[in-house]
Amino acid sequence: MKPKLIISLAAAAVILTGCGTSADVTDAPANEVAEGAETVSDILEIDEDMSPVYGSELNDGVYDITVDSSSSMFNITRCSLTVENGEMTAVMTMGGTGYLYLYMGKGENAAEADYIPFEENEDGEHSFTVPVEALDMPADCAAYSKNKEKWYDRTLIFRSDSLPDSAFADGIIVTAETLGLADGEYTVDVALEGGSGKASVDSPVRLTVENGQAYAEIIWSSSNYDYMVVDGERYDMTNTEGNSAFVIPVTHFDRKMNVSADTTAMSVPHEIEYTLYFDSSTIS
Repeated sequence: MKPKLIISLAAAAVILTGCGTSADVTDAPANEVAEGAETVSDILEIDEDMSPVYGSELNDGVYDITVDSSSSMFNITRCSLTVENGEMTAVMTMGGTGYLYLYMGKGENAAEADYIPFEENEDGEHSFTVPVEALDMPADCAAYSKNKEKWYDRTLIFRSDSLPDSAFADGIIVTAETLGLADGEYTVDVALEGGSGKASVDSPVRLTVENGQAYAEIIWSSSNYDYMVVDGERYDMTNTEGNSAFVIPVTHFDRKMNVSADTTAMSVPHEIEYTLYFDSSTIS
C-alpha cells in the first residue's frame, strides 16, 4: 500500500456540476483570515507519491469528478471538470450559501482582482467556477464567509481516479497492451483501499492476459463477498468453498481502479466501494 502523508485537515470526497446566473455580492475586506478555534481541524490523507495530472494529458470534454476537501464545513455536493486545449476549469456546487467568494491561494494573499464570486442557479444553489492547475495535486483555496466576514483556508484535490479511462489521452493509461504483455500468465502486486479497512486481498495475484486484455484473480480475506462490480459489469464468485475469489478485468495499472464488492456479512447485502492498485513494476 502506498505511504500517506497525514496533515491536519478533513477528508471529504465529493462529485460536482455546473450552475447558472451570477448573484450580487458585497465587497470583502482584505486578508482577514480565520485562525485557531475558529477553524476546524480534521484529516486529509495525501498519497506522497501521487503525481500531478495536467490538462495536456486529458481529452477535451466535460467530466464529473471527485474532489477531496480539507474541511467538512466546505461542503461541495457536485463538480464538473471542463478540459479544453489543455486548460482545466471546475464548477463546484456547494451544499450551502455561506460563502461569497473563493480565492485560489491562501486567504492572507487574497487579491480583490482575483476573487471568484458565487453564481446562483434556479434552485437557489451556489456554485463557483475555479481554474484547475492539475489533478492529483493539493491546491490552496480560501473561502470567504458571509457571516464571519473572514477567509477560511482550505485544501482541495481533484481526483483523476474518478475520471473514466476515456478521459485520458493516448499513452497515459497503462494497460497490458501499452506494457507489451504477451498472452500468458503472470503475477502482480495489488493494494486494496476502502471500506472499513478490515478487509484485505491476497497479493501478489495471478494475472492472465488473453488477446491483450489483463484479468486478475482477486482472493479476499473473507468468504462473505458474493459478487464484484467493475465498470458497471458484475462478476460472480469463481469458487464455492473458502474465501471469496473472483476473476476481474484489469482496466489499468499504476492508478487506483474503482471496484465494488457485495458483502453478505450484514443483515442486508450491501455493496462496498474499494480501489485496487496494480503495480506494473512488480509484474513477473
